[in-house]
Amino acid sequence: MTDLLNVRVARKAVEAQDICTFELHPLDRAALPGFTAGSHLDVHLPGGTVRQYSLCNEPNETHRYLIGVLRDAASRGGSRAMHEQVHEGQVLTVSPPRNRFALAPQASHSLLLAGGIGITPLLCMAEALWRGQSAFELHYGTRSIERTAFRQRLQGAPFAARVHFHHDDGAPSQRFDLPALLAQPSAGRHVYVCGPQGFLDAVLGTARALGWPDAQVHHESFGASVKVADTDAAFEVQIASTGAVVQVPSHQTIVQALAGAGVSVQTSCEQGVCGTCLTRVIDGIPDHRDVYLTPDEAAAGDQILPCCSRARCARLVLDL
Repeated sequence: MTDLLNVRVARKAVEAQDICTFELHPLDRAALPGFTAGSHLDVHLPGGTVRQYSLCNEPNETHRYLIGVLRDAASRGGSRAMHEQVHEGQVLTVSPPRNRFALAPQASHSLLLAGGIGITPLLCMAEALWRGQSAFELHYGTRSIERTAFRQRLQGAPFAARVHFHHDDGAPSQRFDLPALLAQPSAGRHVYVCGPQGFLDAVLGTARALGWPDAQVHHESFGASVKVADTDAAFEVQIASTGAVVQVPSHQTIVQALAGAGVSVQTSCEQGVCGTCLTRVIDGIPDHRDVYLTPDEAAAGDQILPCCSRARCARLVLDL
């Protein structure tokens, strides 16, 4: 990967229970590349792990990047490494920001729905919408006040009246009411949702049931379980550049099978979330199991996330 950036951890702070923020300053340049609300970084961690974290500082700031990281009990190593192994003064390597979760410029009203650490990109979006004098409201759900990151920042924001907190341990009257929030789809209204997979599934399912077009519902996931089924069958992958054919057993992913055959595919999340391993499909029918591709992109069938997706045919020909 080219164009990686070296940054120094200028500040590490406890933001809420099990959540730390990391302020990253440029190490060998005067300014960092700019970004837009909804952008994220790849962070290269000790031991070789790479994870994605959303930026939550002002996009017009070039002297720093700010990310928030939840210490996840089910961590595969990323969040634990950030909390336990990354300290102030340490140098990290990150990618330039990229955005697959951008605000729709044509929206007349934006409904921002955050679950837990999913607040990070939506916080940046709320501030961008406020600066642009755009209509929006932000609903932020957490397990408790103690686990609510950026609470003081939101309460002190000029748009604080548009922010609504929802806590699982609070009174029933203040909890998320998704059918009520999503009851009025209209041509100019867009929904943005980010958070744990269960929260994401609940919002997307409710939106679809209430008639929201997919093009007006934008989402980003912070993790997903790779779907497996007892009926998963073996299939073949052909490497277009060499013609070599690799067998993919029912118990292996495409990436794992290719690695065993000496074919390397760059990966990061290994859960179909980040898009790092996105590969063009030349022939065959993918069985999409990711949460990265939009419904239209998945229906086109011309690309695949080989870290988690499989085949609905005997052979896939991939642009490798």
